[in-house]
Amino acid sequence: MKRFPSHWQLHAAARWVRAGGVIAYPTEAVFGLGCDPGDRCAVERLLALKRRSAAKGLILIASEWNQLQPWLDRIPAAWHEKLQSSWPGPTTWLIPAAKHCPDWLTGHHDTLAVRVSAHPPVRRLCQALDSAIVSTSANRSGQRPARSVLEVRLRFGYQIDFVLPGQIGTLTKPTEIRDLASGTVVRY
Repeated sequence: MKRFPSHWQLHAAARWVRAGGVIAYPTEAVFGLGCDPGDRCAVERLLALKRRSAAKGLILIASEWNQLQPWLDRIPAAWHEKLQSSWPGPTTWLIPAAKHCPDWLTGHHDTLAVRVSAHPPVRRLCQALDSAIVSTSANRSGQRPARSVLEVRLRFGYQIDFVLPGQIGTLTKPTEIRDLASGTVVRY
């Protein structure tokens, strides 16, 4: 039986994100760390917790396409068809970032990694936020990602403002990343 976060847990997580907090939440394969993509201080705190270089860029996840659009450049109609055939789902796409998209999200890239998730806890969290959220695995760089609330707490203690309970999805490895322009697989 799948265990999903309660209404109050989702809204508590959303309040933390809106207040500049860093949260952990269940994704398709692992627990993720997330924050408001527009809050530079929150993103920098998240990167410091992970000990991850800002140059790598981050992933944004959402429950629907319109939550991602503010961060992205306009794309051709044919590219929308590729997205619609894989979303909602576990494919992350590299899409040209909008000119105003901050480098704390893109790193040293002109694209932004984005996904419309089918995983119920992620979808419900993004619906509660009415926004996309940063998504990166809950681990220190180079270490194995957390796959439970307990593992999140063992790795980060109470440096994380809120841990949204729930089950991860059935994937055994992080989501695939593809370049939307070329279709090339960047990460399996």
